[in-house]
Amino acid sequence: MRSTVPKPQDHGFSPMPAANMKELREVLERFSAFLDKLERWLPLPPGEPDWDSSIAFRWRKRNGSGYIQPVSHPHRIRLKDLLGIEQQKQLIDQNTRQFVQGYPANNVLLTGARGTGKSSLAKAVLNKYAAKGLRLIEVDKHDLIDMPDIVEQIYRRPERFLLFCDDLSFDADEPGYKALKAVLDGSIATASENVLIYATSNRRHLMPEYMQENLATRYLGEEVHPAEAVEEKISFSERFGLWLSFYPFNQDDYLRIVEHWLDFLGVRNTVSAEIRESALQWAMSRGSRSGRAAWQFACDWAGRHGIKPE
Repeated sequence: MRSTVPKPQDHGFSPMPAANMKELREVLERFSAFLDKLERWLPLPPGEPDWDSSIAFRWRKRNGSGYIQPVSHPHRIRLKDLLGIEQQKQLIDQNTRQFVQGYPANNVLLTGARGTGKSSLAKAVLNKYAAKGLRLIEVDKHDLIDMPDIVEQIYRRPERFLLFCDDLSFDADEPGYKALKAVLDGSIATASENVLIYATSNRRHLMPEYMQENLATRYLGEEVHPAEAVEEKISFSERFGLWLSFYPFNQDDYLRIVEHWLDFLGVRNTVSAEIRESALQWAMSRGSRSGRAAWQFACDWAGRHGIKPE
């Protein structure tokens, strides 16, 4: 009986001619040489930052890759320059001191009126404790999704790090919202003991609140049961262990801050009736008696009167 097993050529396969194999090898070699040249032209991936070059850093992106960039000239504001927020200063100073000394400490959320010193307070505690190993990494809102990658880069470092997120607000479906929740305490990975998050926001719960959410609240006798959307927002902000609230300054505090900044800029007669009236008009024109308005007025006054900082 004849065998019915097909021969290899019956399947339609045939070895590549030697000439074609040679051409294929040449093409691959040229392509490899092209890739080598291309790599030489591409920027090198950022390496480990020089942690001794600065006390403040930023998270940056290049070609889709994130890296930590030193800040050449960080803001050198001091705690004693921030007036009218004595209680907030005391609380954040205590929390930061605990953190730097290796004791348990809390993530901090600073919320409230604009221009009242929320961001400056975070920078001031950095300047106070930088000599003891404190460092700050500023992370923009659109980069919050990279928070786990940032923590992964620094969790073995001997320094203590504040991840600083300024002027936060979210919609519930934003990816940065979920990433920040995970880093705070909702991830399968444990929180790094050398990292805290200090965040500022004009919103108490970091997210917009809508009338229909409050309308969905249920009342059972004397008990109030907030709607699920409201509960979600409250649970997010509660992941910060320390809340610091900031309020608009009264007139006396505002004028005291104006006087401080005028003295800082070298103005000698800081309590004249002319300065007082001009400072109040300045605040009225901006609709805010804030530390920011006081600083801006002091700069304007000193500049218009030809006074240079000493």
